[in-house]
Amino acid sequence: MITRVHRRGSQVGGLLRYLWGPGKAEEHVNPHLVAAWDGAGPLTDLEPEVVASGKRDLRALTALLEQPVRAGYRPPVKVVWHASMRLAPEDRHRTVSDMTWANMAVQMLTEVGVATTATDPGLRWIAMRHADDHIHIVATLVREDGRTNWLRNDYPRCVKATYNVARRYNLRRRVPPADRTAHRRPHPAEVSKARRAGRTHTPRDELRRRVRTAVAAAGSQEEFFARLREAGILVRLRHSSTDPRQITGYAVALPSARATGGQPVYFGGGRLAPDMTLPKLRLRWGTPTPLPATPAVGRAERVDAMRQAAEVVAAAADDIRRDAHAAPGRAQTIAVAATDLLTSLAAAVEGDRRGPLHRAAEVFDRAARDLYGQVRKSTSRSQEMRAMSRLVALMGRVSGDDDVIAALALVMDLARLADTLEQLRNAQQRLHQAEAARAAADALRLVAGGRQRAVTLPLTATSTPVPTVGGGRRTARGR
Repeated sequence: MITRVHRRGSQVGGLLRYLWGPGKAEEHVNPHLVAAWDGAGPLTDLEPEVVASGKRDLRALTALLEQPVRAGYRPPVKVVWHASMRLAPEDRHRTVSDMTWANMAVQMLTEVGVATTATDPGLRWIAMRHADDHIHIVATLVREDGRTNWLRNDYPRCVKATYNVARRYNLRRRVPPADRTAHRRPHPAEVSKARRAGRTHTPRDELRRRVRTAVAAAGSQEEFFARLREAGILVRLRHSSTDPRQITGYAVALPSARATGGQPVYFGGGRLAPDMTLPKLRLRWGTPTPLPATPAVGRAERVDAMRQAAEVVAAAADDIRRDAHAAPGRAQTIAVAATDLLTSLAAAVEGDRRGPLHRAAEVFDRAARDLYGQVRKSTSRSQEMRAMSRLVALMGRVSGDDDVIAALALVMDLARLADTLEQLRNAQQRLHQAEAARAAADALRLVAGGRQRAVTLPLTATSTPVPTVGGGRRTARGR
């Protein structure tokens, strides 16, 4: 079950005429009320009557809903709140009675703050049904005591309340509430501009991938900025107004992505991902474990680095299982450090090509990120894993059979760690992240088992990323 919050309107009567009308394709069948605000009286008295022309007379119901608005103090222009509750395709075979729909609507609206008891002069609302699989809810945002209820953050509250209702009624598909761990989605204007330019990715998505790779291979902000510049990314630093020597933030841009005036389009770290601001990156790096200044780089050294990293990953998975309940903060820092190691491994195996390992790293990053972009202090285990991430990055590209086998063994260990992370997220009831961890584990096993081949050769391959903006092709508008 899902709840969709529609755009707010100003005309109650117009919305009611649509809901009780035939619909755009004669899909509205037997429209009728199933619930209303406490104190409204019997639903039979509220139900619009059918006049001689066969249409519904909605004037009385409209007047009742608008009465608090007309008597309110400075009511808003957009005073009509409209939402719809719909069953998922897996649940549409079930026969849901009007009484059940009414109970589900009241429980959801009570948790959101729309429905109140008769002793509380709250909002006036109705729930009506004109199909088997959904209902519509209409409310006016002025309380009966004249005050306006702005219903701020109504959508996330509705999602959470609907999830709780679906659990109570044992509905199959339940959409978990948002946890603010997803990436910032590109604006539609960015997607359209990238499509016109023939790009397969928006600049924001491309920058996030490159910045994440630099974060995984760096141990300090100086090394981080140096790696960004080596990758051909434009970097703009923000200095403190009180101490010009202190760097307080950064922004990055692609040289090929420019605005209309020819200036580069910069994105701050926080606009790429909630945990990519410079203060959070400093906390994430902590005190890095020292590495050799000029480590030897060869096939034997690369194989040894992969084996060392595999040992650390196995120990980290044990730590997550042990700390899941006693010290979830330590388990969280280990999970984030594992993201860095997987990102460095993807760069070592696939280079600039966005293959299955890169995609698995992006999904794993969603599963490992803390709520609301928080970053916790590093631990000895997370520092050890970050040292392995930097070591894998320093070893360069994987190119031979021996180091490919060692890399695939490391991929399998990371898949097992993803399984452990899924168990942790399920225990924490962070279901979006548990699903992401399961998807990352499945993708990593496909690569490790050879069923989805990782890109390894040639070393100077050109970029062939998976399309995310329509394949970079312009599509003709429908006429």
